[in-house]
Amino acid sequence: MKKTLLFSFLLIGLFSCKKDRGVTEPEFFVNEDASSFAEVASFDVGETGAAEITAFDPITNRLFVVRNENEGLANQLNQIEVIDFSNPATMKSIGSISMLPFGGAVNSLAVYDGKLAAAIQSTDKQANGKVVVFKTSDYSKVAEITVGALPDMVTYSPDGKYILTANEGEPNDSYLNDPVGTVSIISVNENYAVNTIDFSAMAGQLSALKLKGFRVYGVGNNFLKDIEPEYITVSGDSKTAWVTLQENNAIAKIDIASKTITNIFPLGFKDYNLDGNEIDPSDKDGYKPAKWNIKGMYLPDAISILEHNGTPYLFTANEGDAREYAGFSEIVRVKSANLDATVFPNASVLKQDGNLGRLNITTTLGDTDGDGDLDALYSLGSRSFSVWNGNDGTQVFDSKNELDVKCVEANAYDDGRSDDKSVEPEGITIGSVGYKKVAFVGMERADAVAVYDVTVPTKPVFLQLLKCGDAPEGVLFIPAKNSPTKKSLLIVSSEGDGVLKVYSPDTI
Repeated sequence: MKKTLLFSFLLIGLFSCKKDRGVTEPEFFVNEDASSFAEVASFDVGETGAAEITAFDPITNRLFVVRNENEGLANQLNQIEVIDFSNPATMKSIGSISMLPFGGAVNSLAVYDGKLAAAIQSTDKQANGKVVVFKTSDYSKVAEITVGALPDMVTYSPDGKYILTANEGEPNDSYLNDPVGTVSIISVNENYAVNTIDFSAMAGQLSALKLKGFRVYGVGNNFLKDIEPEYITVSGDSKTAWVTLQENNAIAKIDIASKTITNIFPLGFKDYNLDGNEIDPSDKDGYKPAKWNIKGMYLPDAISILEHNGTPYLFTANEGDAREYAGFSEIVRVKSANLDATVFPNASVLKQDGNLGRLNITTTLGDTDGDGDLDALYSLGSRSFSVWNGNDGTQVFDSKNELDVKCVEANAYDDGRSDDKSVEPEGITIGSVGYKKVAFVGMERADAVAVYDVTVPTKPVFLQLLKCGDAPEGVLFIPAKNSPTKKSLLIVSSEGDGVLKVYSPDTI
């Protein structure tokens, strides 16, 4: 009798139902070891640019992959590759969706309930782009929506009622055409009606924002044109979005229902003269970390949210990004910079290649007294990932120099990037693995992904380093309940070699 009762309770626990997106489905849990991810499959999509971003549809077990090859050439490919992912070990390409009828390159993908949203830039990158929605079953077009210039990232809200895009609005190479940076909010249930919003409501706060590290520095110093939205994450209740403004060194907060920018959080600067923040600024002499009197601008790319005890925590991959155009370039090596003789009496020593000479810095910050020389030095990116309180923008964690250290230990560190942005954290995503919350941080120049236990979001703990393809761009987590293997899966897409890598953990 006891055995019968125990078996009944187990069945109830396994198949107890919940309402999710209007569909009744069983609870699903697999106890997995979050520190045991290992490669289980690999797939070569194509050449450089053939595997930038991926999205997975659990209804059809199809993987959709951004494929942009030979951009600007006669034989360029602008399409979405479709891969049968029902068995990751034997995945195969089963078709493609051409972007030629809709514009230029596809930059980002998102899936919800059998619908694939694609962010597509115009053939003229400074013109408005599009979001095109397709059925994942037959690739037929559901909707075609005009959004802002250069939609660089697209995502669905968790409830599926909204599609949001970060429209970067990059200038052209001569910097004569610089579109306004915007965010588009598409209401799915209102026949895909779109509101594209700019940041004009925040313009009056510019002086206060700049004091906290917000950057406006392009040609003309135009507030609206200088803002370049990069990446979006959305709260679990689908009411709030946060958008990285990479070049501006900030995160913006958006109320989705009212379609308004409610706040901008400048991120400040990282002090490389503090214990734990040591960096190697030279690309000529191996890894030699030390403390230096310079600052790092966070300049985050990807952002992901983890809500814990009622607080939204924002995880950012602090890649760094310089504006380098024919019409304007902000970077210079320290050895070529004009340093203030009073602040830097040892300038000739600092400018040696083995010291700070090789380090790339910005010319747009540091002249605090306006006399034409630099009184402080600011480099690009922070060589880390950070965690921020989504309510007020305060930093609650930074990985300091741990990404560098772990990559060196794993022989994955590229010293040739020490003078620039080091391992270059670019992608980040968070998922549940067994009983733990786990963050995956893709590092473009280390060709690796760092895995962290973030169950306590203010105290991430390093678990392991996964080596992947060349220049990982996308990190996609598939929870066990949606996975074709019924185990958690991590898919890393690398634009340098066009290769997908799939990882899975051990069960306990």
